[in-house]
Amino acid sequence: MTTPITVPRNAAGERDAVRCWRLEELIRAGYSPHEALVLSGEPEVDLHLAVRLLAQGCPTETALRILL
Repeated sequence: MTTPITVPRNAAGERDAVRCWRLEELIRAGYSPHEALVLSGEPEVDLHLAVRLLAQGCPTETALRILL
């Protein structure tokens, strides 16, 4: 029987993965790639709130002012 090899994740790699995921979710929600890049780089920005604002009809410019 072989033992599976586990590769330890480093903190920087996990942060990058989370930021990429947030970026994709924000673009999917309706933010431009630039807006999504700015928001995804701010860990204190609530992703769910950012998505909900656009889903409820808030213009992206207003959402950015609220979130940042």
